[in-house]
Amino acid sequence: MDQIQAMRIFVRVVEAGTFTRAADSLSLPKATVTKHVQALEERLRVKLLNRTTRRVTVTPDGAAYYDRTVRLLTDLDDIEASMTNARANPRGRLRIDVGTSVAQLLIIPNLAEFHARYPDIQVDLGVSDRIVDLIGDNVDCVIRGGELSDQSLVARRVGNLEFITVASPEYLARKGTPTHPLEIEEKHTSVIYFSPQSGRHYPLEFRKDSESIDITGPYQLSVNESNAYVTSIVAGLGIGQITSYQAERLLHNGMLVQLLTDWTQPPLPVYVVYPPNRHLSAKVRAFVDWTAELFQRENHLQRTA
Repeated sequence: MDQIQAMRIFVRVVEAGTFTRAADSLSLPKATVTKHVQALEERLRVKLLNRTTRRVTVTPDGAAYYDRTVRLLTDLDDIEASMTNARANPRGRLRIDVGTSVAQLLIIPNLAEFHARYPDIQVDLGVSDRIVDLIGDNVDCVIRGGELSDQSLVARRVGNLEFITVASPEYLARKGTPTHPLEIEEKHTSVIYFSPQSGRHYPLEFRKDSESIDITGPYQLSVNESNAYVTSIVAGLGIGQITSYQAERLLHNGMLVQLLTDWTQPPLPVYVVYPPNRHLSAKVRAFVDWTAELFQRENHLQRTA
């Protein structure tokens, strides 16, 4: 038995919660994962996991072994990186999860540059507006907007997203152009974005001097995916607020019109988030640094203060 491999497999099973999810994330047969964990238990002569048909949980001995194993494997990876050229030439598989609009308009169009700089990094890119479980899903890092709720994760703020208020020419021809945010509530229809995780509806936000107005309706449509949200506004279903980089091309070709330009919207902070045991990974550090550079140089994104 390869003890180091067995330890890595055991850690992945604990984090994934099932043998099936662990096997999928490791690209190994489930039988191989089960065999390694069983061999590890036989070697240690302790029961590490309680198994049910739906989930595995750690025993007290398993929890203690997991904590020490994670530290050992992290130290081992750091030692290997420091003794090789891994920091200068990071390599390996990198699992990333990105929101749909950021992936489509920012990350994917620039990935060729990342691959040219780091040709030995293989990227598995998950694209979704849903919040993934970094530990359970074995994701190395995610790019997400908004304030962070999980304080156990490590985060680096890479920039801010600027929002503007828009509608389609067809909608404005039909409903008229608002001259004040309150007219949206009185005479217009808005398209609302809601969280795919919590179901919370996010208001249209307007700021001017000391005045602050939040509008959540009336609406006939709410959407929980950012590209579908933009499409709904372009289709003339109402007034909405999208990021300036989403709007740039649509404003240029006349598919959208910017409204209420004397009112501003609060910027949305953007973070690259990763588990604490990945902070020494050269491939994660390479992607985080590249993402920060990318956000900083885009002239339609606000620079981080």
